[in-house]
Amino acid sequence: QQRGRSDLTVYLTPRQLCDLELLLNGGFAPLKGFLNQKDYDRVVAEMRLASGALWPMPITLDLPWDEASSLKAGTDLALKDGDGTILAILKVEDVYQSDKAKEAQNVFGSQDKAHPGVSYLMDKAGTHYVGGTLRGLALPKHDDYPELRRTPAQVRDEVKKNGWAKFVAFQTRNPMHRAHVELTVRAAKEIGGGLMVHPVVGMTKPGDIDHLTRVRCYQKIMP
Repeated sequence: QQRGRSDLTVYLTPRQLCDLELLLNGGFAPLKGFLNQKDYDRVVAEMRLASGALWPMPITLDLPWDEASSLKAGTDLALKDGDGTILAILKVEDVYQSDKAKEAQNVFGSQDKAHPGVSYLMDKAGTHYVGGTLRGLALPKHDDYPELRRTPAQVRDEVKKNGWAKFVAFQTRNPMHRAHVELTVRAAKEIGGGLMVHPVVGMTKPGDIDHLTRVRCYQKIMP
């Protein structure tokens, strides 16, 4: 789908949809929306929100100037997926231009486009950011592994249900090999707790194995 806009509507890119989902489901708590300029500036400089809370990197809604220029503080902006479903309403707080060179250096420690994060920032992200709070209407739809796609609240409920006072969590982006299995299982046994395998299933870097294959591998070794 080509991105585009009509009045007060933005069709989100796949990357923006990933960020929106984590903002809506609590994965990016305590964020309530895309960073405004005060939060952005401090996150880039100090890894902290304007409130002083620790936050490691900017979560921003990037747009080209021709889309961002008509947006004003107080505007309600409809955020849609590629099918045209409205997923959230963004109450615009501000529109500001990003300093991509500074952001790349401070966040990624480099301005080298060989780094996938730098490459996206420099060559794909829009020139301006739109900050504001979100009112969620629906999460993005996923047809694959719906039973495994849990919100942070649902994960906490699962931990409580299992009676885990503590557990080992392993965030993965590739299939687990024998050493990974041995390390994680032993770590869980050592603390007398559980083990949570937490795959990254959104956009990953070039060369990574697709998440459909990876999750099948995890399911195979779970018993």
